[in-house]
Amino acid sequence: MDIIEEIKQQIQENNIILFMKGTPEMPQCGFSMQTSQALQSCNAQYAHVDVLSNPDVRQNLPSISNWPTFPQVFVKGELIGGCDIVLELFKNGELQKIIDEASI
Repeated sequence: MDIIEEIKQQIQENNIILFMKGTPEMPQCGFSMQTSQALQSCNAQYAHVDVLSNPDVRQNLPSISNWPTFPQVFVKGELIGGCDIVLELFKNGELQKIIDEASI
């Protein structure tokens, strides 16, 4: 399976997936840390992919998502956005609603 198909499969197989620098336990950038913390604050059950240890994913995901930076959050196969959008959704309560709907 080529990397594009592998990324698409990861996005489809996980209700919520975070492509980030590092891991939720050891984020390697502040934006990834803030995004994972927002998801954790919503009690989200999510998969994650460390793009630093997966350079093929880091290189190819932006062409799939049409989003140039990391982190990237997908819910039910759709890009929610990066750190700024996720934090805005968290602050206005929308992220919790999105997480709750994805968990049903």
